[in-house]
Amino acid sequence: MSKGKLIVFSAPSGSGKTTIVRHLLGIEALNLEFSISATSREKRGTEEHAKDYYFLSLEDFKSNIKNDNFLEWEEVYRDNFYGTLKSEVERIWAQGKHVIFDIDVSGGLRIKRKFPEETLSIFVKPPSIDELKIRLKKRKTETEDKINMRVAKASAELATAPLFDCIIENDTLEHALTEAERIVSNFISKD
Repeated sequence: MSKGKLIVFSAPSGSGKTTIVRHLLGIEALNLEFSISATSREKRGTEEHAKDYYFLSLEDFKSNIKNDNFLEWEEVYRDNFYGTLKSEVERIWAQGKHVIFDIDVSGGLRIKRKFPEETLSIFVKPPSIDELKIRLKKRKTETEDKINMRVAKASAELATAPLFDCIIENDTLEHALTEAERIVSNFISKD
């Protein structure tokens, strides 16, 4: 099976990485397919299984870990696991496409370590922690405690930014989208 390239977007929750990834997926010339992550957390709002995530029970997730079915996985919060199934990447490569990921910092760095030549790792940085908290509150999807937990985690995640190939500061969305498009296009066009 021929391998495509792996484009990893990681960031603290609320930085805008999902918006950037969705934008890039709409650019046909990039030939990207979204890697749907697996998670043991509950669905939020209108999320759908096999579209937004593969929603697995905690037991199923742990069974997949035991059977070495993940390319990478992480217990992001207690009993909230996230990971990339190997079968997902194989599915996308079989279509002749490049894989784009919207995953946590630890998972992104693991993929980069496993596939250093094929992977472009991009860290999306919010303008500030205060702005990050405002964005998380605007979502209206989580409790104040969950938001505070995410903001606390963001400081540690921001410290990992230099480990990524590129950092895009999402101060204005238009600038971040343009920068992401340029970086990804350049990486894909390399042999």
